[in-house]
Amino acid sequence: MTAFAVHAVSGAARRGTLQLAHGAVETPAFMPVGTAATVKGITPAELREIGAHIVLSNTYHLWLRPGRETLVELGGLHRFMAWDRPILTDSGGFQVFSLESRRDLDDDGVTFRSHLDGSKHRFTPENVVAFQEALGVDIAMMLDICVKLPAKSGELEESVRRTTLWAQRGTAAWQRGATALFGIVQGGLDERLRERSARELVALDLPGYAIGGLSVGESRAEMATFTRFTAALLPETKPRYLMGVGTVRDLIAGIDGGIDMFDCVYPTRAGRHGRAITRTGEYNIRNAAYVRDDGPVDPGCSCMVCTTFTRAYLAHLFRSEELLGPRLLSYHNLAALASLMADARTAIAADAWAPFRDGVLGEAVAS
Repeated sequence: MTAFAVHAVSGAARRGTLQLAHGAVETPAFMPVGTAATVKGITPAELREIGAHIVLSNTYHLWLRPGRETLVELGGLHRFMAWDRPILTDSGGFQVFSLESRRDLDDDGVTFRSHLDGSKHRFTPENVVAFQEALGVDIAMMLDICVKLPAKSGELEESVRRTTLWAQRGTAAWQRGATALFGIVQGGLDERLRERSARELVALDLPGYAIGGLSVGESRAEMATFTRFTAALLPETKPRYLMGVGTVRDLIAGIDGGIDMFDCVYPTRAGRHGRAITRTGEYNIRNAAYVRDDGPVDPGCSCMVCTTFTRAYLAHLFRSEELLGPRLLSYHNLAALASLMADARTAIAADAWAPFRDGVLGEAVAS
């Protein structure tokens, strides 16, 4: 059911197709994040209009609410959220990282205290895989341990050890049906540990691999360096996924390092706070300069927002605290990244990645 083909390479950048149970994902691809079975403020029809091939949802949050029993009874996650294209669910591993004060770790798994009501929940490699398969998602992520950077070598070593242990157990529990299972390489900014983690996970011969443990405190240069280093350790015939990256510059750097898939809450979070993403930089639509600006949000964008509304109108919506403002800017931000990915695919297919990359990075303002 799962197949990945690389159609073109330009430098280290790859143009491919990932075939999943609910359709094909053209890569490089950015996955909008729908943490609680919804991409905040954006309907499934709008996601299709934008050109999203796949969305991401969150095991931890869905586990707590509405829960496995409800989701299975209602026909699985696709039917529940009215999305007929592929879905990837993360494993809860990021919550192991971000909710450090509310969890206890051991070799068998992790116990969470819910951020909603304090109730206890036990995650193991086996039940996390089973939960994702029960929801009928296209890609399930392995339970892993991410460490905030900078970190001591002992912490990173323990993260890699447990991540491998859990990956081995998760693979053994995986039913190998319509849901593909991806492993997550850890190791922080330690080349030796990255090599060890990649070697141990690649030995499991999984359908795909993610690079975890980046975008968690390191510099942008360090992230780019270790993305490229880790990608080169992974099989050329399998999709490579860099977790938690969503700015123009970071996406371009990731593709340049050989990455096929990305996700991040940033585009919609930025949209909700009035921050517009363009290839030439980002800006806050609330600024006084835009109150009477009758130009589009982004003159280089052809999305519905940019061809319909002015900066002045969006500035008005945000200043008036109207709900439409965050919705429209979130739509634009996602459309901008979808367009960036489409143009990147075209450039790679034409073996023109380097001039495309340099053109975008030459125009983009650091953000």
